[in-house]
Amino acid sequence: MASVTFDCATCIYPDAIEPSVDSLDLHIADGEFLVLVGPSGCGKSTTLRMLAGLEFVDSGRIFIGDEDVTMMDPKDRDIAMVFQNYALYPHMTVAENMGFALKLAKKDKAEIRQRVEEAAALLDLTEYLDRKPKALSGGQRQRVAMGRAIVRKPRVFLMDEPLSNLDARLRVQTRAQIAELQRNLGVTTVYVTHDQVEAMTMGDRVAVLKDGVLQQVDTPRRLYDHPANAFVAGFIGSPAMNIISAPVVDGVAQLGDTQIPLPGEFPAGVDGSSVQVGFRPERVTRADKADHALTPEDGTESRALREYPVHLLVDLVEELGSEAFAHGHFVTAQGEPIGEQRITTKVEWQDPPARGDILQVLISEDNLHFFSTGDEGRALWDTVVEEGAAS
Repeated sequence: MASVTFDCATCIYPDAIEPSVDSLDLHIADGEFLVLVGPSGCGKSTTLRMLAGLEFVDSGRIFIGDEDVTMMDPKDRDIAMVFQNYALYPHMTVAENMGFALKLAKKDKAEIRQRVEEAAALLDLTEYLDRKPKALSGGQRQRVAMGRAIVRKPRVFLMDEPLSNLDARLRVQTRAQIAELQRNLGVTTVYVTHDQVEAMTMGDRVAVLKDGVLQQVDTPRRLYDHPANAFVAGFIGSPAMNIISAPVVDGVAQLGDTQIPLPGEFPAGVDGSSVQVGFRPERVTRADKADHALTPEDGTESRALREYPVHLLVDLVEELGSEAFAHGHFVTAQGEPIGEQRITTKVEWQDPPARGDILQVLISEDNLHFFSTGDEGRALWDTVVEEGAAS
């Protein structure tokens, strides 16, 4: 086992104008499960292939442990990859597939059998060792591919979207198995996916990439609560965070038909004429469903956090069984449209609104995120209080 370090690593494909991975600085601790996530074409698979030695590093360096592997051949890096398409030999049994790399390394037959049986026991494949891949389900084939990597006992596991070919139910089951297996083995693992749900549920930390540039790397909880910019805020979370462009006058942002005081002064160099206001759909409350307890002494609300009411006209309701989401756009209390920006809010699955209803929803001040306008979209002020922090 070993740590992995990318030191300003850059990869530019031939005839490309922009780098596929641009000056990546990233340290992955020994035994850590790190997930690389981002949209298609963001450079996550290229990053993995650079680490594997399958892509040339144009500048910068890559270390496995204390060893500089930048110019080292893939076979000498002591890594094992698990691919999206399994890449199993159809004419070989499960046991032969899992032990093939050890056979090429001229390991003793008894040692090969022992390692294969140990890996099969971990992956619940013992009864399938004599079967051919065609007699296995998709999930079982993926576990065979995992077993082939495990028997090598590498320093680092590399996984390139290994669950993409599985159906939704099997994907959920298998991702839990992979995460548990990695924690049991304690092998440093770099896992690539475009699915942010996979990233949030599996990784010790998650690195978010966009256009080859690392946007933020942190624990899933901190990525969700404290996104570094509007891209991370919109990418992490399902459904995505509402991010609305709002004009600013005298330190107040106009969001729908309500005004929201900004938490502070704009940093130097930031255009203060407008701001992007973000809020999570699942943390919005319907005004008619809010539980506002009144104190017997003065009849005032007992809530410590301020809430801002906005109105939306419901265009669509998604009912998912255990939860429901309403999609709409801002209107006044009388139903007059305010711009064309669409928003999403979670509603009670037992009593969802109907299309055409006007909802008044409350946005708590601890559900507000503020980002600069323009391409950078960086976070300006942090209003989210972490659980357990002093108020």
